[in-house]
Amino acid sequence: MAAEAPLTGVGWAAAPDAAPAGWTVITATVEGAAAQLGKGFGHKGGGYLCVSTGGAQGSVVTDVQVLSDRSPQPAGYTRAPEFPELRTGASRKKRVYVRLVPLDAAETAVFDLKLSSKSKALPQYMKIGEMGNFAIWCKKETLKKSSPTPPPRPRSLSGGLKQLSLQSPQSPAAQGSVRRASPHESLYDANVYGLSAMDGVPFTLHPKFECKLGAGSNALFADLNVKSLADIEKEYNYAFVVERTAAARLPPGVC
Repeated sequence: MAAEAPLTGVGWAAAPDAAPAGWTVITATVEGAAAQLGKGFGHKGGGYLCVSTGGAQGSVVTDVQVLSDRSPQPAGYTRAPEFPELRTGASRKKRVYVRLVPLDAAETAVFDLKLSSKSKALPQYMKIGEMGNFAIWCKKETLKKSSPTPPPRPRSLSGGLKQLSLQSPQSPAAQGSVRRASPHESLYDANVYGLSAMDGVPFTLHPKFECKLGAGSNALFADLNVKSLADIEKEYNYAFVVERTAAARLPPGVC
């Protein structure tokens, strides 16, 4: 049965208990025979192929090759590790090479490795070579990568601005264009919406005037001189007499 995760390593174990933690030893062929490789592979007692599926992090095995000891090492491939390490001077008639590619860069990967007799054919598996009396097969599949999470869509502020508006959507003032305030306008001047910049600002009396306001006292307002609009216009009326006289004396071409 093929593994659910891609292989992250292929190695060689001298015995079933020689593989380190995280590695699975292939101890039987698809026919059920012992998958112990012969002495010609470099160990007197034979050995076993083993694989690892150490999660989906890091690199994955994208290809496996079985070559003779006289063949050069393929570019981009590494020699399969051995457990324990091969002793110095030991010979190998066949060598296993694996190609490791980072998971993010890999499109396909090896998901399973099986051994069979040389006359056996395994559907959906690709034969990668022979070793001793066995044929070695691998199964490749396309990696299923999760789609990147799309960035969150910007929230529309139109609904929130309508709720904050002091005018109803049907009012003529709300349908008019927004006018920028002139720098000479007072904060208390009303705009086209009938509002001023000070609308909504809470009014607070300065603390130094609070002492003059006792319960029911109007002492603060007694000093105030209330003027009518006519009084104000009369007091600050300016007829521009000097300017008009000066303008009348200028030559016609200047004016």
